[in-house]
Amino acid sequence: MRMRKKKHLEQKLSECVNLLDMPPVSEDMREAVKKKEYIDLQSFFHRDAPVYLEIGCGKGQFICEEAKRNPNIDFVAVEVNRSVICMACQKALSEGIKNILFVHCNAKILQKYLRPASVGRIYLNFSCPFPKKSYANKRLTNIAFLEVYKDILAPGAEIFQKTDNMHFFEYSIEQFSEAGFVMKNISLDLHNSDFEGNIVTEYEKKFSDQGFRIYRLEAYLPVRSDGK
Repeated sequence: MRMRKKKHLEQKLSECVNLLDMPPVSEDMREAVKKKEYIDLQSFFHRDAPVYLEIGCGKGQFICEEAKRNPNIDFVAVEVNRSVICMACQKALSEGIKNILFVHCNAKILQKYLRPASVGRIYLNFSCPFPKKSYANKRLTNIAFLEVYKDILAPGAEIFQKTDNMHFFEYSIEQFSEAGFVMKNISLDLHNSDFEGNIVTEYEKKFSDQGFRIYRLEAYLPVRSDGK
């Protein structure tokens, strides 16, 4: 369901001092990525700390809780919907959270804004499964996206994925394998497992309350002998 445009959106966005509202890319994305506009994360956060990235942060429930639990980590939260990322940013502001930078952009052009090997972890929480096969290239675990992630992930970094959609989870496993990722800690029923420290997102609670299983995995690229 498409979300209605938030009232007074432009004003509310202007109040979000920790939001980079990137203009839509009008040219070919592959060409746009070549024109680098790297975000100076050290200047923004006023320190040199590990950086974790959530792609599709929604209204910010997960990223805000994760940031509060880990004040020694700097977080970048990406969302393509302006109204939604505005709500996430306002949530962080209201809770006084300083270690999150919100970025409004398409995940396909993350290489334009984030330096190679700069991200220590990626979270993919309840990404849209795009169930129609013709939309497979829009899925955030499609191999085209995974190639983007490979460029910005630091050696040994991991991708954490959660979803309620079994078919999307199976598809993701296939794509991770095809892209050369190794998977571990695969759970086919997260809420009935012994996994500790799980932060329940808004969608996660909704689906779990309806009786859906929650699927989770961690994926990483094997570190080569040269450290890359």
